[in-house]
Amino acid sequence: MTPVRITRARRWDAPALARILWDFGDEAAWLPRVRSKTEEAALVRRLVRRGWVSVARRRGRVVGFIAAGEGEIHALYLLPDARGQGIGQTLVAHAQAREPKLGLWAHAANHPARRFYAAAGFRPVAVGAANDERLTEIRFEWESAA
Repeated sequence: MTPVRITRARRWDAPALARILWDFGDEAAWLPRVRSKTEEAALVRRLVRRGWVSVARRRGRVVGFIAAGEGEIHALYLLPDARGQGIGQTLVAHAQAREPKLGLWAHAANHPARRFYAAAGFRPVAVGAANDERLTEIRFEWESAA
């Protein structure tokens, strides 16, 4: 398996990142659409401008990304053919190396994400639904042992 390279996202990466995010919405039947493609692309551009986005590349191709800043993981998405290969773990470890504490909200219906974050050392600490989709979410938090 070709290793991935993690780099800081650049503005020209935004269309590929927005496509990954939009395509996840197509896969997740439980997730209602609350933003248009244009709005999702604008969201990704804002995250990139803030310097919060790191990109996983394999052979130069964007295969996933994480948006993490101010102690929060705001997004973590991979192409379907990149899942189950440790790329998500690499992206989370990249964020964990830069922050002593991280938190995130995962939709309760997203069982694979919940299992993934628990395996990455995050623990569930709260339940809520203060999101655009108005779906139940679980708050996960992680703290460095150092």
